[in-house]
Amino acid sequence: MNELILELTEISPREFFGQGNENINLLKKYFPKLKIVARGNKIKVYGDEALLEEFDKRFDMLTSHFAKYNKLDENAIERVLTSNGDDDLKSSEKSGETLVHGVSGRLIKAQTANQRRLVDAAKKNDMVFAIGPAGTGKTYTGVALAVKALKEKQVKRIILTRPAVEAGENLGFLPGDLKEKLDPYMQPLYDALRDMIAPEKLAHFIENGTIQIAPMAFMRGRTLDNAFVILDEAQNTTHAQMKMFLTRMGKNAKFLITGDPGQIDLPRRVISGLKEAILVLQNTEGIAIIYLDDKDVIRHKLVKKVIEAYKNIEHQN
Repeated sequence: MNELILELTEISPREFFGQGNENINLLKKYFPKLKIVARGNKIKVYGDEALLEEFDKRFDMLTSHFAKYNKLDENAIERVLTSNGDDDLKSSEKSGETLVHGVSGRLIKAQTANQRRLVDAAKKNDMVFAIGPAGTGKTYTGVALAVKALKEKQVKRIILTRPAVEAGENLGFLPGDLKEKLDPYMQPLYDALRDMIAPEKLAHFIENGTIQIAPMAFMRGRTLDNAFVILDEAQNTTHAQMKMFLTRMGKNAKFLITGDPGQIDLPRRVISGLKEAILVLQNTEGIAIIYLDDKDVIRHKLVKKVIEAYKNIEHQN
């Protein structure tokens, strides 16, 4: 039986192995044909030579991830072990840097390969489409990029918008004025902002118009310049809405359009403006389209299982 000995030199074995060796146990799950023993700062692995080579490569990727982010959790391990190799994890050095120093000292940065690609794309292009399922960090990463641009005075304002199509609900039945009706629907955008900007400052920014959160109908007739503009849930735009929005782009503006083509709430036979825009603009210079997938899900591990279960059903239909 072949043996591979790996040693952790500049990394804390306790933090790398996880509480109760939970990270090592996860490695054993992904490499069931290998015998893996962790003691002190060393890992001894026994098994077939080809498997040992693959383990060595993945282990190196895991230590690189830990050195970069100073943590290793189940999500990160799964992304590394199920990736197609180094290409899946490649991105510019700067794309993995902290985007925003959030509330309570929280460091907000792109956590996955595709999120880092999104960061890179936003630096190089004025219009970016971020496409992917729930929980992949499309909106959160986008809001972080917008807050970063505002703090660094690259833009003068942030505009966050969504098409007012609700998943099985009707705004007309909600109590209150228009703002009170819309606030719950815009809640994910508020949640992201609250992680990144102190409450008093955020309230001030919203009050003086530095940060604007509004439904798409409020975009009509406006020219959006000197702004970082995010269109969220774009799969629920119609052809006319998407065309209207994209042509609002003014000078010194950054546009980020996020959406999940698998969660369209539009009436039947109404074409999604997002799907159409991706087809029409996919080869346009200055516009980037970044696809995120299940490996980018950083919510509870059950979210991945839910996405996979529904994907299997949808493929059967």
